[in-house]
Amino acid sequence: MIVAIFGGNAWADEAPTQKEIDQLKHRVEELEKKKEEASDSPSPGALKSFADKVTFGGIIAGAYQYEGVSGSQNAEDFGRGALPLQPELSIKPTEADEVFLKFGFAAGNGVNTENQFVLAPWAADLEDNVKNINGRNRDYLLTAWYKHTFQFGEGHTLGVTGGIIDATDYLDENRYANDEYTQFMNEALVNGPNVFLPSYDIGGAVVWEMGKLAIKGVIMQVGENDEGNAYNFYGIQVGYTVETFLGEGTYRVLFNATSDDFNDPDGENKESLKGVLISFDQSLGEILGAWIRFGWSDDKAIDDFKDLYSGGINISGKLWGREQDNIGIGYARLSGGNQDIDQTQVAEGYVRFALNEIFALTLDVQYMDDGYKEGTGDDVDGWIAGMRLTAEF
Repeated sequence: MIVAIFGGNAWADEAPTQKEIDQLKHRVEELEKKKEEASDSPSPGALKSFADKVTFGGIIAGAYQYEGVSGSQNAEDFGRGALPLQPELSIKPTEADEVFLKFGFAAGNGVNTENQFVLAPWAADLEDNVKNINGRNRDYLLTAWYKHTFQFGEGHTLGVTGGIIDATDYLDENRYANDEYTQFMNEALVNGPNVFLPSYDIGGAVVWEMGKLAIKGVIMQVGENDEGNAYNFYGIQVGYTVETFLGEGTYRVLFNATSDDFNDPDGENKESLKGVLISFDQSLGEILGAWIRFGWSDDKAIDDFKDLYSGGINISGKLWGREQDNIGIGYARLSGGNQDIDQTQVAEGYVRFALNEIFALTLDVQYMDDGYKEGTGDDVDGWIAGMRLTAEF
């Protein structure tokens, strides 16, 4: 009886112990399984580190322009729209290295293709511009480059870039007149048309910054020009930024040249293009800013324009209590080269309203006047009114 009693009590004590052991084993197995799953997935810290190195961005812009022309017998008033999209991807594995990709997609060509004027009323990369780029049989990929930055001290860096690049990313910048998506739309006020800056082709760029002094150089091999010839482009720019009682200003001098792969006016020899450009922008207090862009080129090769004189002002929205808004007013006069154009004048004004941190609406009006040399064509002048909505992300 005693044995039975003690035996029964021992079994009663052992049963819950074994159950607890089984539960503990099961719990350990679950923890090990979760640990293996966690090792296969990036930790929150790793995800944050990856996000810090990869950046997505870009811009989408929709614009409608209406062109009214007089002077030409074939001129007709008409309106067109276009919608370009340019997504970007930046990967920075280290603070000194960057890989960058930019793509260009577009629907429509706006008024550019049927435009009665020599210059494009909207200098954006539209539908025809993003296909067969520079005769390379490459569509939609605009830039793809790798950059390494050497740090020599505070404010002293050397950036070296190679790949498919855009010369206008490095040369002929201007704080107030350099972006066809957020500033002036006309080709004459975005860059100097007479200094033939190529975009979206193979090349390299060097940017040497020493405090307020910046020296930039670009070399590119371009698939084809308007005559179907491949050519080399060389550009160097020296810029200096100053701080005065008026505000910050940057003053640049640019020298450009190409290889001897452009036809001369008689079509008998190959010549190079050469040009000089100065580009200044200067703040005039908190409300106003002013800019100029003067350029000169030779006329040994076929060239529509020889000289450029342009300038304008920028009015900050601080004037009416909206700092992100602005007004731009610009004028350009281009003297003709060795072709039919005698001179071209462009005047443009726009007001840009920032709707929020992403969207902005621009109302734009342009006046264009093309004067032709005697016996070569009818003078053309007219107005182009437009509206542009952009989203930057």
